[in-house]
Amino acid sequence: MKVESFPELMLAVSSERNPRNVFSQVVRGLVECRQVVLARVWLIDRGDICAECRMRRECPDQSRCLHLVASAGNPLDPEDDYSRLDGAFRRFPLGVRKIGRVASTGQALILSGITPDSEWVARPEWVESEEVATIAAQPLIYSGEVLGVLAVFDRQRLDAEQFRWLRIFADHAAIVLANARAYEEIERLNRRLSLENEYLREEVAADYPAAGIVGSSPGLARVLDQVSLVAPTQATVLIEGESGTGKELIARAIHEKSSRSSQAMVRVNCGAIPENLFESEFFGHVRGSFTGAVRDRVGRFETADGGTLFLDEIGEIPLGLQAKLLRVLQEGTFERVGEERTRRVDVRVVAATNRNLRQEVAAGRFREDLFFRLSVFPISLPPLRDRRDDVPALVDHFLRIAFRKLGRKPPRVSAEQYDLLRAYDWPGNIRELQHVVERAAILAKGNRISFELAPSTRPPSPETPPPLLTRKALRQQERTSIEAALRSSNGRIFGKGGAAELLGMKPTTLASRIHALGIPKVKLPRSRPPNP
Repeated sequence: MKVESFPELMLAVSSERNPRNVFSQVVRGLVECRQVVLARVWLIDRGDICAECRMRRECPDQSRCLHLVASAGNPLDPEDDYSRLDGAFRRFPLGVRKIGRVASTGQALILSGITPDSEWVARPEWVESEEVATIAAQPLIYSGEVLGVLAVFDRQRLDAEQFRWLRIFADHAAIVLANARAYEEIERLNRRLSLENEYLREEVAADYPAAGIVGSSPGLARVLDQVSLVAPTQATVLIEGESGTGKELIARAIHEKSSRSSQAMVRVNCGAIPENLFESEFFGHVRGSFTGAVRDRVGRFETADGGTLFLDEIGEIPLGLQAKLLRVLQEGTFERVGEERTRRVDVRVVAATNRNLRQEVAAGRFREDLFFRLSVFPISLPPLRDRRDDVPALVDHFLRIAFRKLGRKPPRVSAEQYDLLRAYDWPGNIRELQHVVERAAILAKGNRISFELAPSTRPPSPETPPPLLTRKALRQQERTSIEAALRSSNGRIFGKGGAAELLGMKPTTLASRIHALGIPKVKLPRSRPPNP
């Protein structure tokens, strides 16, 4: 090796900010000297990822080992390629062989005047054919920690001055690597902060209805007790309940009571993602991985790293992607679309669904192993009709929000109006109640306010007491009414003359009830041609 070339080489390495390129610069610079047979760098990384590693049995714990990251050389046979990183010695267990002991002890190694018949030489034919005379290895040390090993195989004997410069160069390379890693981490944190800011702007723009959970009914109290029990743990939670029951608020309560509350809770509406974009949305993609991928994109799992990922409508995830979701839940690892690099995240998952996932598993539409992984701690939210005592508090809460936006003082709600709202069945649950209150606030005049409910489900007047019906009978009555409306509208829900208009209901509310009651699509009779 030429000692005079080291300062220039150190200057060239100093300008590199990409950790993966630092040691490519190092080995290419060292082999500028034609007497250097081979220059290599191994870095200490997570082990047990290479099942075919020839030294696997010698590895003491298979948790960390040396991984070859850069290689270059001057082979005598031009057919040989010394830049490859997939050879027999791409892994060295710590403490095993000469290179492994340099990493485990932090002590440099120099062997001069070596011969092919030396007992420790693994490939004597290579040593002889390449005329190797010296092997020198220096640990890459930064702040007292060994990061890896730099090794040089030379055709000449290295003197003390050359070996000292190799030590200086190794120390310099370790510092450059540490700085490059720090720069990369700052860039990663900046990208993540930017993404979180973008995500939070989306959350604010979505105008979520309420930040708190309102009510004191026994059903809600039971749910809040479950939240208090599971929130401090790292368990995966599955929140089950009809649409509009407040599943996201429960997920936020779990996040805010957990040790991850200082990090973001990232929400993904699985039902709103096109099937061909599911993998990119969850795991991200690299530029050029598919048409339209004009830049690298961080997925929701990376955005939620250290925090909570809320997967709403989990039952909508395509069966083909469920295996990849199961893997990241079990192992915490994934790859971006179009990238081979495996990434690791620490994410707590809270999932929600209005479907019966047990039935979905039985029907073959949802993986059983994923269901069991998600439902470590299931929470079932009661519908609003089962917590009618909470209706007055919810009405007051939504009225305060609505009138605050309108810049007016909310009017007083009479006891009769509270009773009217309590008696209503609320097929759309809390979301429907909020919409009814918001509409009433807009239409309110002075101190007078009234609430418009669907006529078909209004409670009868006190003068004609209604017959007592069981819940099963009530549901059957509602089902019969909806089926009749669907037949009258030829199966249409929306628009003029649709079933929603016939029933005096919002189309979205009717769609929710059709789903909840399990009403199949109406089979329309075939039209007959008119008589001639």
